[in-house]
Amino acid sequence: MYQRSCDVGLGVPFNIASYSLLTIMIAHVCGLEPGEFIHCMGDTHVYLNHLDALQEQLQRTPRPFPKLFIKTDREITSIDDFKPENFELAGYEPYGKIGMKMAV
Repeated sequence: MYQRSCDVGLGVPFNIASYSLLTIMIAHVCGLEPGEFIHCMGDTHVYLNHLDALQEQLQRTPRPFPKLFIKTDREITSIDDFKPENFELAGYEPYGKIGMKMAV
């Protein structure tokens, strides 16, 4: 995915999660195993009011990635067939929230 404008503090983490999920969903509908999610960033920036929060985040020890499982009791043939109950996230152990304000 190419992202033209990249807010490192708030936008990039959301986009990584949402487009990775979309990749997994499309692969499932097509009967394929998902490959890699490759993220290319254009105008990548950190807002001044996010500096302290991002410094705090960098001090945290990374944890293992969680695993996403698609649970189905029926055939899913379209991206629109998915429901929230079709997803199970295992091993998700987040740290506490680090607050950041949206830049306007």
